[in-house]
Amino acid sequence: CLVSLTAPLTFTMLQQTRISKGSSVFWGNASLDGQLSHLLEGFNVTQVLPLEPPDAWARRQQDVATYLLYFGQLVKLFNMERPINYTQMLCCHLGCRLFPNGTAHSFYEMTLNGTAFLSFHVPNATWQRRWPGKDAVATFAERELMKYPKTTQDLQHFLNTTCVGILQAQSARTGKQSSRSHAPLVLGLILGIFALLGMAVGIFLCTGGSC
Repeated sequence: CLVSLTAPLTFTMLQQTRISKGSSVFWGNASLDGQLSHLLEGFNVTQVLPLEPPDAWARRQQDVATYLLYFGQLVKLFNMERPINYTQMLCCHLGCRLFPNGTAHSFYEMTLNGTAFLSFHVPNATWQRRWPGKDAVATFAERELMKYPKTTQDLQHFLNTTCVGILQAQSARTGKQSSRSHAPLVLGLILGIFALLGMAVGIFLCTGGSC
């Protein structure tokens, strides 16, 4: 199909986590301008497109697996302290768009059990509650995520600079793939895990008790 000249270039990442009885299941993907680039299944992330050499990619895979394992261990710990007998579904949707006129838009949205929970306001690197009404879990998670550079300034830099830079390189390339422009893609997964860690703390410390 012919691509519209007015359509923006897009990099998106979708990460979902299912938490049930102390166990976590992960899945998701990343796509660059509509083409699947990475796939997350359980503790394994694979690059569908050969964007990085094997040695560099092996290091990326290990980084992602480490953060996923850390998240899973936290969930088990929280569940021992405060068991929850129902399933929690966390979803992170993040990315950026580059328009033909050179302007860009970045976003990070998070849902809990299908309902808007938190969003990241990229221009001033702040998290905002989206949960209906006043909720202790959303308030606590927002406060935790605002504490750390990884989930504020680093996330802002990834969305505003790294992500947009990937699209700018994609737009400028002339038929030859640029491995340099794609190397940071998995960084988005890692930053997404940091956000999920803050979510886990909020959900499992606040649900059924005081924060």
